[in-house]
Amino acid sequence: MKAGAGPALARPPAVPALHASVTAGRRSWIVTLLLCLLLGMFGAHRFYTGKIGTGVLMLLTLGGFGIWALLDLFLIALGWYADRDGAPLT
Repeated sequence: MKAGAGPALARPPAVPALHASVTAGRRSWIVTLLLCLLLGMFGAHRFYTGKIGTGVLMLLTLGGFGIWALLDLFLIALGWYADRDGAPLT
């Protein structure tokens, strides 16, 4: 062993990072629809689909005074709503 060199530290095994393509499309359409229908004024469906920023805005404005929540309900029902990564709901 060289002078001044400490014992070699073992590195922990590498953990693969979850990529957007791995987690994309794993959010349920029916769960999103029910959350919007029942708790849309509070932005619950936005939190579920990973849209945290707009979920907080919906929470503060009570779903844009109901208009934003109603619009999201139609978008989800028609299948035009996507999650944070832009993936369609399954």
